[in-house]
Amino acid sequence: MDIIKSIVLGIIEGITEWLPISSTGHLILAKEFLDFQNVGQDFWDFFLYVIQLGAILAVVSAFFKKLNPFSAKKSLKEKQSGYRLWIKIVVACLPAAVLGLILNDTVEKYLENPLTVAITLILYGVGFIVLETVNKNRKPKISNLSLLNLKTALIIGGCQVLSIIPGTSRSGVTILGALLLGCSRYVAAEFSFFLAIPVMVGTSGLKLLKHGFNFTGMEIAVMIFGMLTAYIVSVACIKFLMGFVKKHDFKSFGYYRIALGIVVFITFLETGRG
Repeated sequence: MDIIKSIVLGIIEGITEWLPISSTGHLILAKEFLDFQNVGQDFWDFFLYVIQLGAILAVVSAFFKKLNPFSAKKSLKEKQSGYRLWIKIVVACLPAAVLGLILNDTVEKYLENPLTVAITLILYGVGFIVLETVNKNRKPKISNLSLLNLKTALIIGGCQVLSIIPGTSRSGVTILGALLLGCSRYVAAEFSFFLAIPVMVGTSGLKLLKHGFNFTGMEIAVMIFGMLTAYIVSVACIKFLMGFVKKHDFKSFGYYRIALGIVVFITFLETGRG
């Protein structure tokens, strides 16, 4: 893999990790249309988690003030609110941490294929359209993160377990779960971003332990460029989505998912690898 390709993948990751449209589906297409024949599977797997780490750093920097409960500039009430937020995040991540470890190898063996990705892209795309249609005239019960209780947070985190199925989209399934539970679009998107921090950092750490860090200087440079690109693009994408959901619903993402699912299915049907 060269630096240009790593930048392209960083752009794809930065956009698709936060929008509910599945980074996996896009990376599958990227791997198909760009030449990665000489890229080892271990390096490819690790590279994907490195650029995800860049995306996570974007969330931390974008919401650092809200996520940091230790700031001397915050009042006691604000600090307590920050602690409560982190408790909700940790509790919500428990299902994914436990079941993800148990099911990860099975999912990789049986479900990491284009057909699964195409099906889940289309399925959850339809889900967004249906749910937004049903909720059109409903007022959300949870319009602020402070109103999100531990039980609701845990259920949303349970939805995150489904994201281990390729093509589901971690942000997509948590946003859908939050909307079903009465969260506003803004709260659903924001909490989805926060849930990604411990889950993806933990996953990257496990990949590092699994694969080690025996890479060449060029491979390290490629990963750094990809991670930095993912970070920069993620910052812009997060800002865009938080502004978008204040005025629009998620139907457009649903239609996009359906179209992408069809493209993934047709692409791999034609290549004989679907």
